Amino acid sequence: MNNIAEENENQNMNQELETQNQELETQDEVKESEIQLTGEETMEELLDIYDSSLSKFEEGQVVTGTVISVGRETVLVDVGYKSEGQISIHEFIGEDGNVSVNVGDEFEVMIEVWDEEEETVLLSRDKAKKVKVWDAIKDIYDDDGTIEGVITSRVKGGFSVDIGLQAFLPGSQADLRPIRNMDEMVGQTYTFKILKYNKKRNNIVLSRRVLLETEREKMRSATLSAIENDKVMEGIVKNITEYGVFVDLGGVDGLLHITDISWGRVKHPSELFSVGDQIKVKILSFDFEKERVSLGMKQLTPDPWTTAAEKYPTGSKIEGRVVSLTDYGAFIELEEGVEGLIHVSEMSWTRKIRHPSQMVAVGEQVEAVVLDLKPENRRISLGIKQTVENPWEVISQKYPVGTIIEGKIKNITEFGLFIGIDDDIDGLVHISDISWTKRIKHPSEIYKKNDTIQAVVLDIDKANERFSLGIKQTQVDPWETVAERYDVGKEISGVITNLTDFGVFVELEEGIEGLVHVSEISKENIKSPKEHYQIGETITAKVMNINSDERRIGLSIKRLDEDDDDRYLEEIAKSSKPAASAFGEMLRNNIQEKLEAEKKENE
Repeated sequence: MNNIAEENENQNMNQELETQNQELETQDEVKESEIQLTGEETMEELLDIYDSSLSKFEEGQVVTGTVISVGRETVLVDVGYKSEGQISIHEFIGEDGNVSVNVGDEFEVMIEVWDEEEETVLLSRDKAKKVKVWDAIKDIYDDDGTIEGVITSRVKGGFSVDIGLQAFLPGSQADLRPIRNMDEMVGQTYTFKILKYNKKRNNIVLSRRVLLETEREKMRSATLSAIENDKVMEGIVKNITEYGVFVDLGGVDGLLHITDISWGRVKHPSELFSVGDQIKVKILSFDFEKERVSLGMKQLTPDPWTTAAEKYPTGSKIEGRVVSLTDYGAFIELEEGVEGLIHVSEMSWTRKIRHPSQMVAVGEQVEAVVLDLKPENRRISLGIKQTVENPWEVISQKYPVGTIIEGKIKNITEFGLFIGIDDDIDGLVHISDISWTKRIKHPSEIYKKNDTIQAVVLDIDKANERFSLGIKQTQVDPWETVAERYDVGKEISGVITNLTDFGVFVELEEGIEGLVHVSEISKENIKSPKEHYQIGETITAKVMNINSDERRIGLSIKRLDEDDDDRYLEEIAKSSKPAASAFGEMLRNNIQEKLEAEKKENE
C-alpha cells in the first residue's frame, strides 16, 4: 500500500511539474509577443525584460545543462538561468581517479538548491540519474521486465547489486541451488527480476532465481521431449556423491552411477569430475512417470572384455600396473576395465609369501604371465614367478644326491634346521639327521641362527619342493664299526645315563649306549634298578649281543658275576686231586660239564 501511495504521489508531482513548465513556456511566448522594443527603454526596463526572458526553476526539477567550464572544485553548467549552476567535481571523478567531464558536454541535472535572490543554483548529475533510474525501475516493474546489474559485494543474507542504484539480492534468490562459494559471484554481471521496490525507503529487492526457474522449465520441457533410451546427450555435473554423479541434462537431472562411469576401477567420482564439468553421457533408462534417468559413460566405448581373449592369450607375457592389494593377492590393470589377479602362491617359486606387499606395491609396473582367462566371468589369472625359470627344475642337476654343500642356518625349529642354498631355496636338516649318536631335544642346543655348516644332500622332491639335507652323513656312522670295538663277551665299563623300570642305560662312548635289562642285573629278583643304582655311577658289565641295524647293545651284570663263579669252580676243578671217592669224582665231572655247557651257550 505504501508503494502504491508513493507511486501516485510521484505521478502527481510529475504532472504538476509538467503543467508548470507548460504554463511558463506559454507565458514566455506571450511575453515575447507582447514585448516590443522602441529604443527608448530605460536600463531598469531592459533588466526587467531580461529577467522575464529567463527560465524559472524549482528544487527537485530535472533539466538539461551544458558544461561551460571545469574547475578544481566545481563544474559550471548552463541551464538557461542568468547565473550558471554548480556541480561538485567529485561527481565526475571515476574509479581510476581521473575527471571525466569536458566543456560542451550536455547531460541532465537535478536542481538541488535554487536561490533567486542570491542567484545561486546548485546542481547534481548523480541525483538526476537516480531519478531516471527510479523511473526506469517503475517501468520495468510494471511491465514485468528484467534489469542488468553487477554484484558489488556480499552483505548479510545475500548480495549488494549495482543497477544504477544499490539493490539487494537475497542469497536464496541468487541461484537455483545453494551456493557453496558466494565470493565467486562478486563482480559478475547478471540479469535480474525486480521482486519489489520502495522509493521512499530507497529499497529494491531483486531475484535471479525466478528467471533461472523459468528458463529451466523451458529447457526441461524440451529435454523431456528429446530423451530416449540409448541417446547420447551432453550435461553439466550438478552434484557428486560417493555412489555417483548427478548430471543436469537441461532441466532434468540424471544419475551416472559409479559403476557406469568407467570400465575400469573408480574409487570415488570426485577423482574424475568437478561440479560444473560438461560431460557426454548415454541414456540407459528413463522412467517418464517418476522422471528418473539412469546414465552411463562407459557405454560410450566398447567393453574391453569382448576382445580380452585375443589380446591376452594363455601363456602370453603382459605388463600392467598394480591397482590393489588384498591378503590373497594383487590386482593388475592391463588396460582400462581389464584387471587380472596374481595370487600370492604365484609370486615366487621358492619364497613363502604371506602378503603380496612383500613382492609388489600399488602403482608399480610389473611383468606377468597369463595363466588362465575367463572373459565370461571377467577374470584373468596371472603369475609373476612364471616370468623366470623354476629353480626347482635345475636344482637336482646342480646339487645331486650325495653332494656336500655349505650354507648358513636361516631358521631353527623344533624339528630341524633350515639351511640357505641359493635362489631362495632352503634345505631342511631334520633333527634326526643332525647326529648319529647324540640325543637332541632341540636343534638350538647345538646350533644358532647364521651359523655356517656343511651338510649332505639326501633327497630333492621337485613336486613338493622339498630339499632334504643331513649333517651326520658327513661323518661315518659309528654304529657301523661298533661290533669291531665291542666283542660279545667282552667286559666293559661305562657311566649310567638313564634309569628305567626295565633297565639301566650305560654310555660306553660318546653317543653309544648299552642296555642292562632288569633281568640281567642280578640273580636276585630286582623290581626297580633305581633302588640299586644312580645316574652318573660307573658300572662294569659284559657285552651279551650287538645289533648295529637297530643300534642296540645288550649288557649283563649278572653274567659277569656268573663268570666269576665259573672261574672259581674251574680253578677248583683244575686244582683238585683225583677224587678219593666216587662222590668226589662225580662232583668234579658235573662242574666240568656245566662249564662246557655255558661256553657253548655263550658261543
